[in-house]
Amino acid sequence: MSISLSRRALLAMLGAAALAPAYGQDPYPNKPVTIVVPFAVGGSTDLVARLIGDQLGAALGQPAIVTNRTGGGGVVGWSNVARAQPDGYTLLTTEMSFAIAPGLVSNLPFDAKKDFTHITTAVQVPHVLVVNPKVPAKTVQELIALAKEKPGQLFYGSGGNGTNTHLAAELFKDSAGDLDIVHVPYKGAGAVLADLMGGQVQMLITSLPTALPHIQSGKLRALMIASDKRSPALPDVPSAPEVGLPRMDIKFWIGFAAPAGTPQAAIDKLNQSIIATLRLPASQERLGQMGLETIGNTPAEATQLVDQEMSRWADVVKQRGIKVD
Repeated sequence: MSISLSRRALLAMLGAAALAPAYGQDPYPNKPVTIVVPFAVGGSTDLVARLIGDQLGAALGQPAIVTNRTGGGGVVGWSNVARAQPDGYTLLTTEMSFAIAPGLVSNLPFDAKKDFTHITTAVQVPHVLVVNPKVPAKTVQELIALAKEKPGQLFYGSGGNGTNTHLAAELFKDSAGDLDIVHVPYKGAGAVLADLMGGQVQMLITSLPTALPHIQSGKLRALMIASDKRSPALPDVPSAPEVGLPRMDIKFWIGFAAPAGTPQAAIDKLNQSIIATLRLPASQERLGQMGLETIGNTPAEATQLVDQEMSRWADVVKQRGIKVD
Protein backbone atom coordinates (compact mmCIF):
# COMPACT_ATOMS: atom_id res chain seq x y z
CA MET A 1 0.00 0.00 0.00
CA SER A 2 2.77 2.39 0.93
CA ILE A 3 4.68 1.49 -2.24
CA SER A 4 1.63 2.30 -4.35
CA LEU A 5 1.21 5.66 -2.64
CA SER A 6 4.86 6.47 -3.12
CA ARG A 7 4.67 5.70 -6.80
CA ARG A 8 1.58 7.87 -7.13
CA ALA A 9 3.30 10.69 -5.31
CA LEU A 10 6.38 10.37 -7.53
CA LEU A 11 4.30 10.34 -10.70
CA ALA A 12 2.41 13.39 -9.47
CA MET A 13 5.65 15.22 -8.79
CA LEU A 14 7.07 14.32 -12.21
CA GLY A 15 3.86 15.43 -13.88
CA ALA A 16 3.92 18.74 -12.07
CA ALA A 17 7.55 19.27 -13.04
CA ALA A 18 6.77 18.52 -16.67
CA LEU A 19 3.87 20.95 -16.70
CA ALA A 20 5.70 23.74 -14.85
CA PRO A 21 7.42 25.29 -17.90
CA ALA A 22 4.14 25.43 -19.79
CA TYR A 23 2.51 27.38 -16.98
CA GLY A 24 5.61 29.33 -15.98
CA GLN A 25 6.45 30.72 -19.41
CA ASP A 26 3.66 32.88 -20.80
CA PRO A 27 3.49 33.09 -24.59
CA TYR A 28 4.82 36.22 -26.30
CA PRO A 29 3.74 38.92 -25.76
CA ASN A 30 2.69 39.02 -22.11
CA LYS A 31 3.21 42.75 -21.49
CA PRO A 32 3.00 46.03 -23.47
CA VAL A 33 5.26 46.56 -26.48
CA THR A 34 7.04 49.91 -26.90
CA ILE A 35 7.57 51.40 -30.38
CA VAL A 36 10.40 53.95 -30.41
CA VAL A 37 10.14 56.78 -32.96
CA PRO A 38 13.49 58.65 -33.22
CA PHE A 39 11.80 61.83 -34.48
CA ALA A 40 9.33 64.42 -33.25
CA VAL A 41 5.59 64.00 -32.94
CA GLY A 42 3.65 64.79 -36.10
CA GLY A 43 6.13 63.73 -38.78
CA SER A 44 5.42 61.00 -41.32
CA THR A 45 7.27 58.33 -39.31
CA ASP A 46 5.45 59.27 -36.10
CA LEU A 47 2.04 59.31 -37.81
CA VAL A 48 2.56 55.86 -39.33
CA ALA A 49 3.86 54.43 -36.03
CA ARG A 50 0.81 55.72 -34.16
CA LEU A 51 -1.61 54.56 -36.83
CA ILE A 52 -0.17 51.04 -36.73
CA GLY A 53 0.34 51.09 -32.96
CA ASP A 54 -3.33 51.89 -32.36
CA GLN A 55 -4.36 48.71 -34.18
CA LEU A 56 -1.35 46.52 -33.37
CA GLY A 57 -2.38 46.15 -29.74
CA ALA A 58 -5.48 44.22 -30.76
CA ALA A 59 -3.47 41.89 -33.00
CA LEU A 60 -0.90 41.22 -30.27
CA GLY A 61 -3.31 41.11 -27.36
CA GLN A 62 -1.16 43.67 -25.54
CA PRO A 63 -0.93 47.49 -25.81
CA ALA A 64 1.57 48.93 -28.31
CA ILE A 65 2.86 52.21 -26.88
CA VAL A 66 4.57 54.76 -29.14
CA THR A 67 7.30 56.87 -27.55
CA ASN A 68 9.40 59.60 -29.21
CA ARG A 69 13.11 59.61 -28.37
CA THR A 70 14.50 62.50 -30.38
CA GLY A 71 17.96 63.97 -30.85
CA GLY A 72 21.01 63.71 -33.01
CA GLY A 73 19.03 63.39 -36.21
CA GLY A 74 17.72 60.01 -35.08
CA VAL A 75 20.86 58.75 -33.32
CA VAL A 76 19.34 58.96 -29.81
CA GLY A 77 16.37 56.78 -30.72
CA TRP A 78 18.41 54.30 -32.76
CA SER A 79 20.94 53.93 -29.95
CA ASN A 80 18.19 53.47 -27.38
CA VAL A 81 16.81 50.45 -29.23
CA ALA A 82 20.26 49.03 -30.07
CA ARG A 83 20.93 48.85 -26.30
CA ALA A 84 17.48 47.51 -25.37
CA GLN A 85 16.80 43.98 -24.20
CA PRO A 86 16.30 41.71 -27.25
CA ASP A 87 13.04 40.31 -25.93
CA GLY A 88 10.54 41.62 -28.48
CA TYR A 89 9.18 44.36 -26.23
CA THR A 90 11.15 47.29 -27.69
CA LEU A 91 10.72 48.06 -31.39
CA LEU A 92 12.18 50.76 -33.63
CA THR A 93 10.66 52.60 -36.56
CA THR A 94 13.21 52.71 -39.36
CA GLU A 95 13.18 54.86 -42.49
CA MET A 96 15.51 56.45 -45.04
CA SER A 97 17.57 58.38 -42.48
CA PHE A 98 18.43 55.11 -40.72
CA ALA A 99 19.88 53.79 -43.99
CA ILE A 100 21.66 57.06 -44.83
CA ALA A 101 23.38 57.47 -41.45
CA PRO A 102 26.01 54.67 -41.69
CA GLY A 103 27.49 56.18 -44.86
CA LEU A 104 27.36 59.70 -43.46
CA VAL A 105 28.36 59.44 -39.78
CA SER A 106 31.65 57.65 -39.11
CA ASN A 107 31.25 57.30 -35.35
CA LEU A 108 27.72 56.01 -34.81
CA PRO A 109 27.41 54.49 -31.31
CA PHE A 110 26.05 51.24 -32.77
CA ASP A 111 26.49 48.98 -35.78
CA ALA A 112 23.54 49.67 -38.07
CA LYS A 113 23.85 46.29 -39.79
CA LYS A 114 24.62 44.05 -36.82
CA ASP A 115 22.65 45.57 -33.94
CA PHE A 116 19.13 45.29 -35.39
CA THR A 117 16.78 42.63 -36.72
CA HIS A 118 14.34 43.93 -39.31
CA ILE A 119 10.71 42.90 -38.98
CA THR A 120 8.98 44.38 -42.02
CA THR A 121 8.81 47.37 -44.36
CA ALA A 122 5.39 48.79 -43.59
CA VAL A 123 4.84 51.53 -46.16
CA GLN A 124 6.54 53.50 -48.89
CA VAL A 125 5.88 56.65 -50.85
CA PRO A 126 7.77 58.30 -53.72
CA HIS A 127 9.54 61.61 -53.58
CA VAL A 128 8.49 64.46 -55.85
CA LEU A 129 10.50 67.29 -57.43
CA VAL A 130 8.70 70.60 -56.95
CA VAL A 131 9.54 74.18 -57.91
CA ASN A 132 8.14 77.59 -57.19
CA PRO A 133 5.51 78.36 -59.89
CA LYS A 134 7.47 81.47 -60.92
CA VAL A 135 10.40 79.33 -62.04
CA PRO A 136 10.29 79.44 -65.89
CA ALA A 137 10.48 75.66 -66.25
CA LYS A 138 7.42 73.55 -66.94
CA THR A 139 9.36 70.28 -67.29
CA VAL A 140 12.42 68.62 -65.77
CA GLN A 141 14.36 69.06 -69.00
CA GLU A 142 13.56 72.77 -69.00
CA LEU A 143 14.74 72.97 -65.37
CA ILE A 144 18.01 71.24 -66.30
CA ALA A 145 18.49 73.63 -69.22
CA LEU A 146 17.81 76.61 -66.94
CA ALA A 147 20.34 75.38 -64.37
CA LYS A 148 22.98 74.99 -67.09
CA GLU A 149 22.18 78.46 -68.44
CA LYS A 150 22.43 80.03 -64.96
CA PRO A 151 25.01 78.06 -62.97
CA GLY A 152 25.03 78.90 -59.27
CA GLN A 153 21.94 81.11 -59.60
CA LEU A 154 19.30 78.53 -58.66
CA PHE A 155 18.85 77.31 -55.08
CA TYR A 156 17.34 74.16 -53.62
CA GLY A 157 16.21 73.73 -50.05
CA SER A 158 16.60 70.67 -47.85
CA GLY A 159 15.68 69.58 -44.36
CA GLY A 160 19.35 69.76 -43.38
CA ASN A 161 22.74 68.32 -44.29
CA GLY A 162 22.58 64.57 -44.80
CA THR A 163 18.79 64.34 -44.88
CA ASN A 164 16.82 62.52 -47.56
CA THR A 165 15.88 65.87 -49.15
CA HIS A 166 19.58 66.83 -49.35
CA LEU A 167 20.78 63.53 -50.81
CA ALA A 168 17.87 63.33 -53.24
CA ALA A 169 18.71 66.74 -54.70
CA GLU A 170 22.41 65.88 -54.93
CA LEU A 171 21.52 62.67 -56.76
CA PHE A 172 19.40 64.77 -59.14
CA LYS A 173 22.28 67.17 -59.80
CA ASP A 174 24.61 64.25 -60.47
CA SER A 175 22.11 62.35 -62.66
CA ALA A 176 21.36 65.45 -64.74
CA GLY A 177 25.02 66.14 -65.58
CA ASP A 178 26.57 67.63 -62.42
CA LEU A 179 24.35 70.70 -62.25
CA ASP A 180 25.43 73.76 -60.27
CA ILE A 181 22.39 74.33 -58.04
CA VAL A 182 23.19 75.76 -54.60
CA HIS A 183 22.16 73.91 -51.45
CA VAL A 184 20.34 75.80 -48.69
CA PRO A 185 19.86 73.62 -45.58
CA TYR A 186 16.91 74.21 -43.22
CA LYS A 187 15.84 72.57 -39.97
CA GLY A 188 13.34 70.11 -41.41
CA ALA A 189 11.63 69.76 -44.77
CA GLY A 190 8.58 71.61 -43.48
CA ALA A 191 10.72 74.70 -42.88
CA VAL A 192 11.77 74.72 -46.53
CA LEU A 193 8.21 75.01 -47.81
CA ALA A 194 7.58 78.60 -46.69
CA ASP A 195 10.72 79.88 -48.41
CA LEU A 196 10.08 77.73 -51.47
CA MET A 197 6.59 79.16 -51.87
CA GLY A 198 8.01 82.63 -51.15
CA GLY A 199 10.66 82.27 -53.85
CA GLN A 200 13.77 82.40 -51.65
CA VAL A 201 14.68 78.92 -52.94
CA GLN A 202 13.49 77.51 -56.23
CA MET A 203 13.49 73.72 -55.87
CA LEU A 204 12.86 70.91 -53.39
CA ILE A 205 12.75 67.12 -53.65
CA THR A 206 10.72 65.70 -50.77
CA SER A 207 8.32 62.90 -49.93
CA LEU A 208 5.00 63.22 -51.73
CA PRO A 209 2.78 63.72 -48.62
CA THR A 210 4.87 66.74 -47.56
CA ALA A 211 4.35 68.59 -50.84
CA LEU A 212 1.00 67.23 -52.08
CA PRO A 213 -1.35 69.80 -50.44
CA HIS A 214 0.73 72.67 -51.84
CA ILE A 215 0.82 71.10 -55.31
CA GLN A 216 -2.94 70.66 -55.25
CA SER A 217 -3.43 74.28 -54.15
CA GLY A 218 -1.20 75.55 -56.98
CA LYS A 219 1.43 77.00 -54.65
CA LEU A 220 4.03 74.56 -55.97
CA ARG A 221 4.57 72.97 -59.39
CA ALA A 222 5.44 69.28 -59.57
CA LEU A 223 7.86 68.38 -62.37
CA MET A 224 8.69 64.73 -61.62
CA ILE A 225 7.65 61.81 -59.46
CA ALA A 226 10.96 60.35 -58.23
CA SER A 227 9.82 56.79 -58.80
CA ASP A 228 9.79 54.11 -61.47
CA LYS A 229 6.11 54.82 -62.11
CA ARG A 230 3.61 57.66 -61.88
CA SER A 231 1.64 58.29 -58.69
CA PRO A 232 -2.16 57.92 -58.58
CA ALA A 233 -2.15 61.10 -56.48
CA LEU A 234 -0.57 63.06 -59.39
CA PRO A 235 -1.35 61.06 -62.54
CA ASP A 236 -0.28 63.85 -64.92
CA VAL A 237 3.24 64.19 -63.46
CA PRO A 238 5.86 62.03 -65.27
CA SER A 239 8.00 59.44 -63.51
CA ALA A 240 11.80 59.51 -63.34
CA PRO A 241 12.35 57.07 -66.25
CA GLU A 242 9.93 59.07 -68.40
CA VAL A 243 12.10 62.18 -68.07
CA GLY A 244 15.31 60.24 -68.71
CA LEU A 245 16.50 60.00 -65.08
CA PRO A 246 15.98 56.36 -64.02
CA ARG A 247 18.42 56.73 -61.09
CA MET A 248 15.91 59.07 -59.46
CA ASP A 249 13.74 56.21 -58.17
CA ILE A 250 13.64 57.41 -54.56
CA LYS A 251 11.01 56.02 -52.25
CA PHE A 252 10.59 57.14 -48.67
CA TRP A 253 9.90 53.98 -46.67
CA ILE A 254 9.05 53.27 -43.06
CA GLY A 255 9.71 49.92 -41.41
CA PHE A 256 10.02 48.23 -38.05
CA ALA A 257 13.02 46.58 -36.40
CA ALA A 258 14.02 45.09 -33.05
CA PRO A 259 17.35 44.69 -31.24
CA ALA A 260 19.57 41.95 -32.68
CA GLY A 261 19.09 38.67 -30.84
CA THR A 262 15.33 39.04 -30.48
CA PRO A 263 13.83 35.51 -30.60
CA GLN A 264 12.68 34.48 -34.07
CA ALA A 265 9.27 33.52 -32.69
CA ALA A 266 8.75 37.11 -31.52
CA ILE A 267 9.95 38.52 -34.87
CA ASP A 268 7.54 36.23 -36.74
CA LYS A 269 4.64 37.16 -34.44
CA LEU A 270 5.36 40.87 -34.88
CA ASN A 271 5.68 40.49 -38.66
CA GLN A 272 2.33 38.72 -38.92
CA SER A 273 0.62 41.18 -36.57
CA ILE A 274 1.93 44.33 -38.30
CA ILE A 275 0.94 42.96 -41.71
CA ALA A 276 -2.54 42.10 -40.41
CA THR A 277 -2.81 45.66 -39.09
CA LEU A 278 -1.74 47.13 -42.44
CA ARG A 279 -4.45 45.13 -44.22
CA LEU A 280 -7.30 46.45 -42.08
CA PRO A 281 -9.71 48.57 -44.17
CA ALA A 282 -9.35 51.49 -41.73
CA SER A 283 -5.56 51.38 -42.02
CA GLN A 284 -5.69 51.12 -45.81
CA GLU A 285 -8.00 54.13 -46.02
CA ARG A 286 -5.94 56.33 -43.72
CA LEU A 287 -2.61 55.39 -45.30
CA GLY A 288 -4.10 56.00 -48.75
CA GLN A 289 -5.19 59.47 -47.67
CA MET A 290 -1.58 60.15 -46.69
CA GLY A 291 -0.42 59.01 -50.15
CA LEU A 292 1.33 55.94 -48.69
CA GLU A 293 1.51 52.52 -50.32
CA THR A 294 1.37 49.54 -47.95
CA ILE A 295 4.13 46.93 -48.30
CA GLY A 296 4.19 44.43 -45.42
CA ASN A 297 7.10 42.26 -46.59
CA THR A 298 9.00 39.46 -44.84
CA PRO A 299 11.88 40.01 -42.40
CA ALA A 300 14.32 38.78 -45.06
CA GLU A 301 12.91 41.19 -47.66
CA ALA A 302 12.97 44.09 -45.19
CA THR A 303 16.61 43.33 -44.37
CA GLN A 304 17.51 43.21 -48.06
CA LEU A 305 15.86 46.60 -48.67
CA VAL A 306 17.73 48.26 -45.79
CA ASP A 307 21.06 46.77 -46.90
CA GLN A 308 20.51 47.98 -50.47
CA GLU A 309 19.56 51.46 -49.25
CA MET A 310 22.62 51.69 -47.02
CA SER A 311 24.88 50.81 -49.94
CA ARG A 312 23.13 53.17 -52.34
CA TRP A 313 23.22 56.25 -50.11
CA ALA A 314 26.77 55.59 -48.95
CA ASP A 315 27.78 55.79 -52.63
CA VAL A 316 25.90 59.08 -53.09
CA VAL A 317 27.51 60.56 -49.96
CA LYS A 318 30.97 59.57 -51.20
CA GLN A 319 30.45 60.67 -54.81
CA ARG A 320 29.04 64.07 -53.85
CA GLY A 321 31.42 64.70 -50.94
CA ILE A 322 28.58 65.26 -48.49
CA LYS A 323 29.52 66.13 -44.92
CA VAL A 324 27.44 66.70 -41.80
CA ASP A 325 27.89 69.76 -39.61
